[in-house]
Amino acid sequence: MIARLRASIALALAASIVPLALRAQTSRWAAANDSLARSFIALEREWANTSCTHGLVQETLLADDFLGTAPDGARYTKSQSIADTKAEKTTARDCTLHDAKVHFFGADLAVVYGSESAVRTGASGKTEKRCLGWTDTWLKRGGRWQIIAAQDGVTACDAKP
Repeated sequence: MIARLRASIALALAASIVPLALRAQTSRWAAANDSLARSFIALEREWANTSCTHGLVQETLLADDFLGTAPDGARYTKSQSIADTKAEKTTARDCTLHDAKVHFFGADLAVVYGSESAVRTGASGKTEKRCLGWTDTWLKRGGRWQIIAAQDGVTACDAKP
């Protein structure tokens, strides 16, 4: 009797969890006309342009518990990203978002894969183009989409996305 009851409970529990797990597993690449994906890409472009504009899009773009990984492997928080932008002494030029593709995982999670470049003048006075490939993770919490994680890497500037 107890074994049968346990089996019934286990079956009922599995029947309620499996549909949730399957729904969470669904994913799709955003279509070119997907309005949410287009808004992500517009905000990603604004963030890519901060070296040129010194804008502070990170204040609303990044979640309070955001953690990013810079190209050198150092970790940085939302407040560090904002402070770095405010402290920037030089302005880059030709800030360009080259590519961004959005992949949705269910209704509340998306990953944006992209590449960007900017021309900067280094401490030595030499001007050079810096190209990055990156992955940003977006999460919808409390009805609001924000980036919760970012991973940036230096790429060859002639590399195709």
